[in-house]
Amino acid sequence: MHSHSIEQWTHDHAFLGEKHDENERRTWVVVVLTLVMMVGEIVAGSLFGSMALLADGWHMGTHAAALGIAAFAYRFARRHLGNTHFTFGTGKFGDLAAFASAIILGLIAVEIAYESVLRLITPVPIVYGEAIAVAALGLCVNLASVWLLRDSHDHHNHGPDHGHAHDDHDDHDHDHDHHGHHHHHDNNLRAAYVHVMTDAATSVLAISALAVAMYSGWVWADPAVGLIGSVVIASWAFGLIKTSGAVLLDVRADEKLERVIRARMEVGDDRVTDLHLWQVGPGHCAVLLSVVSDQPKQPAVYKRRLAGLKGLSHVTVEVETCPH
Repeated sequence: MHSHSIEQWTHDHAFLGEKHDENERRTWVVVVLTLVMMVGEIVAGSLFGSMALLADGWHMGTHAAALGIAAFAYRFARRHLGNTHFTFGTGKFGDLAAFASAIILGLIAVEIAYESVLRLITPVPIVYGEAIAVAALGLCVNLASVWLLRDSHDHHNHGPDHGHAHDDHDDHDHDHDHHGHHHHHDNNLRAAYVHVMTDAATSVLAISALAVAMYSGWVWADPAVGLIGSVVIASWAFGLIKTSGAVLLDVRADEKLERVIRARMEVGDDRVTDLHLWQVGPGHCAVLLSVVSDQPKQPAVYKRRLAGLKGLSHVTVEVETCPH
C-alpha cells in the first residue's frame, strides 16, 4: 500500500472549540485592559498615598494573572494542535487552565472573607468618596470586559451536556444533531468570564455597601457585604472546578448521547457490550465501543450508523462474533 493511500485513512486530532481563535483574541484584549487598570491604580495609589487604590490595584493583578492563564491556554492549544505527543490533541488544555483559574478564584474568595472578618472585628476608617470612586472605575473596566466576552459565553453552569437527545432513533436524533454541539462549554472562556463577572459583582456590592455606610454610619455594612460576596465567589469557583474537573477526569460526557449511540448501534442481533464516551475538547466527544453480533459486519458499517451526530469527533468500534 502506497503512503498516499495510507494518508487518506488517517485523521487529525484538532478538537478545539469552533470559536477558539475569536475567544483567544477577546481574552487577550481583556488581559491588556485589566493590566492597564492594575498599573494605573498602583501608580496613582503610590503617588497620592491611597491605600484604597493600591489594594484594588493588586486585587486586579490576581485577576490579570488568572485571565493570562486563560489566554496562554488558548495560545498553547493552537500552537501545539498537531503535536502527536498529545494523544487526543490539545482540546482539553483550556479545561486545565479553567481548573487552575477556579483555584485562584477560590483563594480570592478566602482572602476577601478573611479581610472582611478582620474589619468586622477591628473596623478601620474609610475615605468613602475615594473608595467609591475607585470601585466605580473598576466597575467600568469590568463591564467593558464582560461586554468583550459576552457573545462567546454560554451562561449555563452545568457540566458537559449535549442536552436535547432522546431515545427515539429516528425523530429525536435530528434534535440532538442541531442542538447538542452547543452545550459543550468552553470552560476556559467561562473561567475568564467568571473572573470579570466576579470583579463586576464585587464592585457593585462595594459601591452599595460604602454608600450605605457613608449615609447611615453603619461601618459594619462594608465588611458584611464583603462576606456575602466571598460566598458568591466561592460558589462560582466550586461550579467551575466541578465542570472543568469532570472533563479532565474523563467523566461520562452525556448520558443522553450515550443512549442515542446505543439505539443506533443495536440493530437486529447487534449488541453493544462496552461503551466509553468522553469529551476531548469544547464541542468534541470521543467514543470507544464494542459490538457483539451473530453476524458481525465491518467496523465501517457501524461507524456509518453514527454519522450526523454533531460533536462526535472520534469514533472507534471493536466488533466481536457471538459464540452462541
